[in-house]
Amino acid sequence: MNLNAEAEAKKQPGPISQILSPIRAKLILASVLAGLGTMLTLVPLAGIAHIASITFGMQGGSISSALAMSQHEIWQTVIISIVSLFIGLAIVTIGELITHLADNHITHHLRIAATKRLSLVPIGWFTSRASGEVKQAMQDDIGTLHELTAHFFTTLGRSIGAILISVIYLFVMDWRLAIVAIIPFPIFFMVLGSAMKASETHMGEFVGGLTKINNAVVEFVNGIPVIKAFGASGKAHKSYSDAVKSFVESFLNFTRPLTGSMANANAIVSPVAVLGIVLIFGTLFVKLGWMTAVDVLPFALVAPGISVPLLLLGFITHGLRNATGSAERVQALLNTPVLEQVNQVAKYRFSSNPEFKVENMSYGYNDQTQVLSNINLDLKPGTVTAVVGSSGAGKSTLARLLLRFFDPTEGRITLDGVDLRQIPTIDLYKNIGFVLQEVRLIHASVRDNIALGRPNATQKEIEDAARAANVHERILELPRGYDSVIGEDAQLSGGEQQRVSIARAVLLDPPILVLDEATAAADAENEVAIQEALSKFAKGRTLLVIAHRLDTIMHSDNIVVVENGSIEEQGTHQQLLDKNSRYANLWRLGGYAAMSEQQEELLQC
Repeated sequence: MNLNAEAEAKKQPGPISQILSPIRAKLILASVLAGLGTMLTLVPLAGIAHIASITFGMQGGSISSALAMSQHEIWQTVIISIVSLFIGLAIVTIGELITHLADNHITHHLRIAATKRLSLVPIGWFTSRASGEVKQAMQDDIGTLHELTAHFFTTLGRSIGAILISVIYLFVMDWRLAIVAIIPFPIFFMVLGSAMKASETHMGEFVGGLTKINNAVVEFVNGIPVIKAFGASGKAHKSYSDAVKSFVESFLNFTRPLTGSMANANAIVSPVAVLGIVLIFGTLFVKLGWMTAVDVLPFALVAPGISVPLLLLGFITHGLRNATGSAERVQALLNTPVLEQVNQVAKYRFSSNPEFKVENMSYGYNDQTQVLSNINLDLKPGTVTAVVGSSGAGKSTLARLLLRFFDPTEGRITLDGVDLRQIPTIDLYKNIGFVLQEVRLIHASVRDNIALGRPNATQKEIEDAARAANVHERILELPRGYDSVIGEDAQLSGGEQQRVSIARAVLLDPPILVLDEATAAADAENEVAIQEALSKFAKGRTLLVIAHRLDTIMHSDNIVVVENGSIEEQGTHQQLLDKNSRYANLWRLGGYAAMSEQQEELLQC
């Protein structure tokens, strides 16, 4: 079974092959053209050798008489050389043009494909990843692939073409001196391969040392306040210093066999070294009578030129490793699992107060990690449902499932009797608004952030939403007001960003609102402003509140206690106290704190 799996894996094309499959034929054509063009551009070298042979190889007579006798042949050689040079350059240019056009095509294709894919993946996928991870795949890695498609294949073709035509030409001229002239190149690969093997034995040590440095830096930077407070800077510095010393030793072990061998290998195939070998053995062959002095000239002109394309092959092959990693990440992004689309209802019209139901729902990250089990909930229109429980019980996961950040592994969630998987995303989020603890604002103007769900909203509607969220006056204080850009001239605190997200939900005006600890990260002043905004906005809407403070949800129509991924009990505040079970214990442990007017109004709306 394992052997079959391995065989199937070997049959699978590599990541670069998969990514570049739409333009494979164009890249092959461009590589072949670049190789042929390069071959033609090297014809003048053979022409020079041929003219020298005509001029100096004739027996008897002066140089002038030799030129007179062979003038026609010389001019013919010159013309052929010049024409070959320009035709070769033209063919190489055509090859470069083909690769750049192919690069534009594949870059456009990958960016569009990635954008379409990301529009279909669960929103929860983004919450579990840093924005830099997505940016790397969409921007940096596709940029790396640009270098591959636009330059690698034509460079590969030119290098192989130059080496191939040079070797063929040398063997045509004299196979004995050709063998001697190319001896340095196999030696180059033998020395380089031996050095790489020696370095690979220390690769694990090198990577481990680098990891230790990274960990030491993170530990030191994150612990600076504690280090300063307790005067432990000497110990912290020693930890970092030890990691650096350990890495230096690992680095030297890794590079020591490589640097010396690389220097020796490069010296072996340097043009000067190759020319020296050609001249030494060429002189010997002339003395032995195997060839004339003028016959050595083609080898002196062509053989040293093999060094440059050979070293260039090594350089671009090294770059291919980076491109392989980039292709793997881009391919992984394009293969990201998407939300299931089941018999979608096009432009379904929901009632003004749709009913939200959760039926026998379970959810797990994988087979071993079950987060929620057999959840049943009925959110009646216009009611307030509060979800409470200890940390890690699954409350936030439940909220995100209701928002379809991801889909349940079992059961279903319905809106007016329609499974969420059947509702187009644009229609779903017209009916469900949310204000979460983690605020997500995009790099755009404040106006665009508020109007994200309704891009056609008027300025008055946007300002009215901002007023309802108690953030209008703060926006006017920004350098460019509503035109200020988040992260540039709009520097907002966490609580202010939360109010912008509330304004976004207000403008969307959904009948259902999900609140997940919307004030958890706000200071006292912002919490009052947020609670006041939410209390006005929540009136008449179906409300689901995820809360840790029980005093803020005691007037809810239904309180759901979640523990270990299951609903342990539910009912009104008084009903649950009378049961004297989990909720009652939580209430006694937490105590009752006086609610603000805004908090009480929010739960009584």
